[in-house]
Parts: sequence; C-alpha cells; structure tokens
Amino acid sequence: MTEIAARLEAAGKEYKTGESTIVALQPTTTEFRKGEITLIVGPSGSGKTTLLSLLGGVIYPTMGKVWVGDTRVNDLPERELAHLRLRQIGFVFQGFNLLAPLNALENVMHPLLLQGVSRRDARKQAMELVRTFGMEERIHNLPRNLSGGQQQRIAIARSLITDPQLILCDEPTASLDHNSARMVMEMLSQLSLDNRAVIVVTHDVRLKKYADRTIYVSEGMISDNAIEEEF
Repeated sequence: MTEIAARLEAAGKEYKTGESTIVALQPTTTEFRKGEITLIVGPSGSGKTTLLSLLGGVIYPTMGKVWVGDTRVNDLPERELAHLRLRQIGFVFQGFNLLAPLNALENVMHPLLLQGVSRRDARKQAMELVRTFGMEERIHNLPRNLSGGQQQRIAIARSLITDPQLILCDEPTASLDHNSARMVMEMLSQLSLDNRAVIVVTHDVRLKKYADRTIYVSEGMISDNAIEEEF
C-alpha cells in the first residue's frame, strides 16, 4: 500500500476580523500519497493557498488535525514546526524565491547550512544535485543572470537538498514559457516516482496531463470533482 505523506482530518482555517469570521478553508479530510503528483486547482481566493499552507506547516489549522508523515502539526511549537519544514518539506514557488546575493550553487546549499552541515559537505551534496538538473555550468551565476526556467530548476534542486518526502509547489510554471514549464513538470513527475508526494497549486491547464490526481477547491471546499469551466 502506498505510504501517506500528509493528511488532513476535518482540518480547516478561519480568520477573525473584528466581529466577522472569514472561512478560508472548510473542515476537510483528505490525504496525499507518496508516488503521486496531485494538482490543486480552483479560482483565486478559493482556498488553494490556505490548503498548501496547512500542509506546509506555515499556518496552524483552526480546527481538525494536520499530519505530515507521522507528525501531527497541531502539537508542534513554532520552533519545532520550523524544524519540520526544513527537514521534511520542500517548497517551490512561482517567484522562485532564490536569495539574490547568493549564486546558484549557494542557493542549493543554503538549507543544509541551516541544518548545521559543514560547508564542504553541503557543497558536495549540492553539486551532485545540480548536475542531475544539468545546471553545473551555471553554478556561479546569480539568480538575476539566470532565465526563468533555470531559476526554477535551481529552486527545485534547493527544495530537494534535504531529501524531503513532501514537495509543495505554488504556481511553479506560471512565470515560464511552454518549454520551460514542460521541463519543470517532467522533473516534478520524476520526483513523484521517486517515492515522494508532489502537490502543485496551479491555474495552468497545461499541467493536467502530468497529474495522478486533481482536486478542486471552491469557496473553501474541496472536491475530487468539479465543473470544467471553473478550471
């Protein structure tokens, strides 16, 4: 049976603004398995990013439970939650979020350095990973000197350097042309085959063919079915 990488049990999120309550995500029960790439789709403001943030331990649920592997996120203080994010979850963003003063290789090394790995060992591991992405000739380039596709490859490499089993992607192809988007999604698909759970929030209809599963979010509610026009 395929191992579960993350799951929600009646988990939801609400925000208080004065006397009003905004429901960002209705109580939701679902799970995400290793070996699968899951798309999360829906209109802007539907709750997609809230769902991703709960899975990534960026926010706590207002109700219910969130699990990453065997760890219940609700029970963790902020310090341990940050530790969980660093070691068990990889993040890939639309804007790449590379550190501007660091070159490509240094960006990939950075999470290991935060873990206390020696600079020598971090560099060795980062170089091995960069080679698998065909970026070894760009290791000394600053992010501003890389194309969008190259930046995203480095960002994905950085997300993998700690060997996480859960990869969360927020609109990873939105800033890319067709060829770069295809390359990125092929990489993410390969990662899911390497016994990882890859979860992608997107508006990009080009990505449906890569998904093992698509879930839809509308007005804070999640479903495995949706009217195609909403996508």
